[in-house]
Amino acid sequence: MLSYLQNLTLRLAAGAAKLDPKTRQLHADWLIAQQRADGGFAGREGDSDPYYTAFALRALWIVDALSDQIGQHAASFLRSRLAHRESIVDLISLIFAAAICEMAVGAEVVENDDATWADNVTELLESLRTSDGGFAKSPEGRAGSTYQTFLSVLCLELMGRQPVDASAVANFVHSQAHPDGGYLEIRAAKRPGVNPTAAAIGTLKTLGLLDTVDTEATIEFLAEMQSDEGGFTANTRIPFADLLSSCTAMITLDDLGAIETIDRQAVARYAESMQMSAGGFAGFQLDQTADVEYTFYGLAALSMCQ
Repeated sequence: MLSYLQNLTLRLAAGAAKLDPKTRQLHADWLIAQQRADGGFAGREGDSDPYYTAFALRALWIVDALSDQIGQHAASFLRSRLAHRESIVDLISLIFAAAICEMAVGAEVVENDDATWADNVTELLESLRTSDGGFAKSPEGRAGSTYQTFLSVLCLELMGRQPVDASAVANFVHSQAHPDGGYLEIRAAKRPGVNPTAAAIGTLKTLGLLDTVDTEATIEFLAEMQSDEGGFTANTRIPFADLLSSCTAMITLDDLGAIETIDRQAVARYAESMQMSAGGFAGFQLDQTADVEYTFYGLAALSMCQ
């Protein structure tokens, strides 16, 4: 069976194949130009890191522009980071990026027989577990984060592992459901958000428990988050749409078999308006700078509209 990441990437690639070839090429060329001399990719400033490298590789793969040369060079960068003391986010991103390199160009970042490394990562992730059954953002965290739980479950899946007591993880996700629809990021949050909702549905899908979702309430919540701009806002208090929320909302609605409930043409128009003339995507209307993370979200949103 395909992992969640593999399944999602193939879905996005199928949609991207229907985009205007000039659009695909524009953004592919921009992404390729962002690769650093060390093989990694960076944000708008700073050095290469696994976080942005993972987004760049995923974006290149879905537009069929992840060549062997680019993938092997990125894999070399990722191998150089294996011995680093990475942040939790960068460590998870490294595993995501390594999986892309192996699936796309056959570049091995972590030796398949290196069970010790996978054991150590599993132990580290499990150390983030909290009494509510979820995963915290840091070892000091006392409450589970819906998004961190999603990332951790995906990471474990890519390493061929399952979270300890998966039923407790599912119970945590269900406890984050809000009466008005959608899911909370942390239990102290006052309102649900598009991104934690996407993380909750993604976690349950990965665990094979999508049939336990209150589908109607979730779909209704997400549909209400589509703004007059055409894109999706992060929550009811945010007055403008952004590409991250638009991307995750579309993927989640598709997971729930309800993508037809929203205006996909409006989403496409919004995503297209975030394109920079030289390539790449900005994140929202007031943002005028492209980066690799939002370029992935932009391409993914356009792909889901096909």
